Amino acid sequence: MDKKLTVYIDPSKCMGCRACEMACAIEHSMSKNLFGAISEKPTPKPRLKVVVADFFNVPMRCQHCEDAPCMKACPTGAISRTEEGFVVLNPNKCIGCLMCVMACPFGHPKYEPEYKVVLKCDSCVERVREGRLPACVEACPTGAMKFGELGEILEEVRKEKAGNLISGMKVPGMVYVKPIVEVKEEKGPVKPMDLYTMYAPARWY
Repeated sequence: MDKKLTVYIDPSKCMGCRACEMACAIEHSMSKNLFGAISEKPTPKPRLKVVVADFFNVPMRCQHCEDAPCMKACPTGAISRTEEGFVVLNPNKCIGCLMCVMACPFGHPKYEPEYKVVLKCDSCVERVREGRLPACVEACPTGAMKFGELGEILEEVRKEKAGNLISGMKVPGMVYVKPIVEVKEEKGPVKPMDLYTMYAPARWY
């Protein structure tokens, strides 16, 4: 499992610029460049979508499940798994029945009327075979998306989180945690003269 190729998403770093969506659409266009893609028919569409959830921007993409329900639900065998472990869809076999759309627990595959078939993320398998990053990961300006073997990514994330945890460390091997205690000023009973002084500047007429 640790060797599985995957895309790790950190919503705390995503600023919702949607550069990943644009890069995905261009990568799946015929021209493979922005100026050519905007005039193509059918219009190139991204295979992922940035969704806003509880103040976070989350790039939602195919999870390429080990036990992919979309693959099981497809009646024509249009969805299969590559040797890299990516779940991909062959548009030439897709009949647009939407069985995969209903089976996916993440709401990922999307039917596109302009294409008359379902579109889904393929993790840019051809780019990966060339030793390149998926288009969405390469385009992300904040590093909110990471690609690689699951074990290596998790180790990198652990180190990053540990670094954040001990960012105030002064002595190697020791972590200082300063408790924050709110000091409340003790107040005695309110006296009539205090009220008079408080409201003295006020004029009620």
